[in-house]
Amino acid sequence: MSIPSPNSLKPPKSLLRQVGRAIADFRMIGAGDRILLGVSGGKDSLSLLQILHHLRTYAPVRFELAVLTVDPEVPGFDPRSLKDYYDTLGIPWHYEQQPLMEQAREHMDGDSFCAYCSRMKRGIMYRICREQGYNVLALGQHLDDLAESLLMSLFHGGQLRTMKAHYTNQEGNVRVIRPLVYCRERQTADYAVRASLPVIPDSCPACFSMPTRREHMKALLAREEAGHGHLFANILHAIRPIMTEGGLPEPGWPLKAAPEGDAAAD
Repeated sequence: MSIPSPNSLKPPKSLLRQVGRAIADFRMIGAGDRILLGVSGGKDSLSLLQILHHLRTYAPVRFELAVLTVDPEVPGFDPRSLKDYYDTLGIPWHYEQQPLMEQAREHMDGDSFCAYCSRMKRGIMYRICREQGYNVLALGQHLDDLAESLLMSLFHGGQLRTMKAHYTNQEGNVRVIRPLVYCRERQTADYAVRASLPVIPDSCPACFSMPTRREHMKALLAREEAGHGHLFANILHAIRPIMTEGGLPEPGWPLKAAPEGDAAAD
């Protein structure tokens, strides 16, 4: 796969505005922050990489940016194009391998593979943050993901919950941010195609075996949006209080947590 020129990768103004507004609204980035971005190789995390890389050129505060790719060692996952891409951008990168599929078969108990894999990846990300001195972990979930999580929580958990925009992990040593919370999935998909980002197709056998609950929620939301154009704007308005439940941590280095008792994780 050919690596696109960095000069051809400027994100569209719509994405830059939405991410910039989310960073400001949820106080995600402060002076001196050292940010580690989790990049799976999908369209969302690669789009966020380009957005943060571009924002660094004119942001009013200085921050560092590096990436981490976790290789779950499933057939078909080949990260070589990502490594070349990171080098082209001149961004420090970390690479971790762990046989998550094999571990799930041995240790998973009453959980879906996707949930197990996500939890294990998050643990690896926290460890790399601590070992390498990053105080912020950036993740690529967008508004569609938040809406789907809301419905899954309502339908299957009987709770009103979704992913938070900015919070401190339970250990209190890493802040987690989601700068794409105002963005739609179709925006990152369009940008990834236009900019020829080196997207790695989903190659997880577990995802192919059966439709997931999240896929069902995605389809339900798509049907409803077809008849109600303001659906996602309304959902965003409704979930804003729970996106910031417990308060927002203070940005900047060194890590400044939310008031005692307010740290939260999803």
